[in-house]
This record gives sequence, structure tokens and C-alpha cells, in this order.
Amino acid sequence: MTSQPLKIALTADPELPVPPLLYGGIERIIDLLARQLVARGHEVTLFAHPESQSAGKLVAWPGASSLCKADTLRNALTLAAHVGRNRFDVVHSFSRIAYLTAILPRNLPKVMTYQRAISPRTVSMGHHLSRGSLEFTAISDWMMQDVRRIGRWTMVPNAVSMKTYTFQPKVVEGAPLVFLGRLEETKGPHLAIAMARATGRRLIIAGNIPEEKRGWVEAHVLPHVDGEQVRYIGPVDDAQKDVLLGEAAAFLMPILWDEPFGIVMAEALACGTPVLGLNRGAVPEVVIDGQTGFVRDTLDDLIACVARIPELSRAACRADAEARYGQDGLAEGYLAVYRAAIARRSASAQANT
Repeated sequence: MTSQPLKIALTADPELPVPPLLYGGIERIIDLLARQLVARGHEVTLFAHPESQSAGKLVAWPGASSLCKADTLRNALTLAAHVGRNRFDVVHSFSRIAYLTAILPRNLPKVMTYQRAISPRTVSMGHHLSRGSLEFTAISDWMMQDVRRIGRWTMVPNAVSMKTYTFQPKVVEGAPLVFLGRLEETKGPHLAIAMARATGRRLIIAGNIPEEKRGWVEAHVLPHVDGEQVRYIGPVDDAQKDVLLGEAAAFLMPILWDEPFGIVMAEALACGTPVLGLNRGAVPEVVIDGQTGFVRDTLDDLIACVARIPELSRAACRADAEARYGQDGLAEGYLAVYRAAIARRSASAQANT
């Protein structure tokens, strides 16, 4: 396989800049990957929100919404036009597969990374329209369980910048529990409050309130915020997140949906902070039960684990984050996918000559 620099097109959804100012997990991963690829000498063109500040050349999407059919068409045509004018070695999409529609039949290595729920119907369509030239990746084994049989799949987990998150080997006695994420029912902020109340521990809640979820938050979360045992501090940037997670006794992940990965868990581990989560989605893949946190099937069982937090090694949490979720692994994982796809295209071309 070649070790020559590659010419890579990366695509992001148009709604948020890369990197995001506050919330935006996928955009953080794209930014980290772009910077790692450029640092390795590869040429990156990023198709993204016009206010993006990531590494590489920026092509601003003309359409602002992935949910608007007209915007989707404009963005797909923009990508196709640039692919036609440039000799990309690979096109790597973190955006909607619809943006690839115009270039799917081209004999060009293409990678579709899923960080959301995967539709077998959409995957099958992409595989057949691309004549097998579309590679698929997911960020957890859990995500791939229903689609492994369709096309070629590789699991490349998300990553965090170990320079961004500071390892805190110990915390003060009585350090708070922390919940960080969008405030909505499926994320479980109300369950985090229940855990704090049941154990008498302090809880700090951070994250944005989606406007469409404000009614639920005002009914089920904010009435329990007393400013003493339970505090809500709003959205946080990377620097604030580093301090918040680093000073926590544990990070709470009482989710009520099947989370595809949960990058905030890796961020907590990078700070040395163990994770207590419900057994949904990829939580048991990210958290090593009994070593870097506790994973339980019920809220009552998870509450019982709060008293066992001192059993967990913060050094082990950081070491696991470095080993499995460091930025080098992200870049090398995707580069392996790119080079394998390029090698298959070369082999196919030689076979047809």
C-alpha cells in the first residue's frame, strides 16, 4: 500500500461550523481528523459550513440545511463539480449519503462514515449505486450489527485530543458528579438528578437546551435545580469542559436511547474521570465495567455503583482513553481505510486492462 500523500475530500453537514463553537460532536471529530491528516502531509479539502476554521482548504456549502431537499441538491451538485475538477484520491463523507448521489457511480474511492442510526435500505442503495466503490465505516460495533452483510465495513472509533483534556489524578473529597450533554429526555438529565438525590451527592449539569425540548426541561429538570446540591451551568466550551470533567468524581451517562458512541464519555476518561452509564447502545464498548466505570441495566443498580467510585483508578481511565481514543488512532484508522480502498481500485483497473 502506498505511503504517498493523499488528496482527500472531507464532507460535514452544513448546519454547524468545523470545529463547532459549543455543541457539535461530529464536527469535533471532523476537525480533529482534518488537522491530523494535514499534519501528516496530506492535502485536505473540507466541504462544510462557511464559518468553518479547520485545517485544509475550505469549500463552503451553498445549502444551509440537510433537511431541505433544495439545499441537499445544491450541496450534492457542489461536491460533484469539485470532484470533477480535482483529482481526489478519496472522498470521505461525514455528511448525509444524499450528498454523494451524483458521484456514487464514479470509479473513485468513497467512504461513508456513520455516526448516527444506520438505515439498511440507504446502505444497500449506496452500495449498489456505487458498484461497490463505496466503503462504510461506523464508530462502534453496536452500530454495524444490522448492516455488516451489506458492502465492506470497518469500525473506526471516535477520538479526542489528549492535549485538550488534562489528566487529573485525584479530586477533592466530595467532588461532584457531572452530567454533560443536550438537555432532553433521552439523554437522561432527570435520571442524573435522581442519582444525585438518592446518594446525597452534588451534581453539576452542563449543556444546551434545544428549543423544541424546552418545555420538557422546564417541567422535569429546572424545578430540581437548587443551586446547591444540583446546579445547571449552561453550555460549556472546551476549556470549561476540561475543568468540569477533570474536577468530577464521575461522569453520569444514564441514557434512554441507543447512543452510537458518546464522545463525551471518552472526553471524561481522558481527564481520568470514570463513567457510570446505563447499558444502551455503545456504552458497554466505551466503558470497561469495573475498570473505567460501571455499566448497569437499571437505574437502581447504577445508583448503587456511586458508592463504589473510589474503587476505580483515574490513571486507568486516562490510559484507556490514550490507548483506544487518542487522535493518532483516529487518523491511522481512516488512512488504513483510504489506502485499502485505493489499492482495491488499482487492482480492479489492472484486472480490466
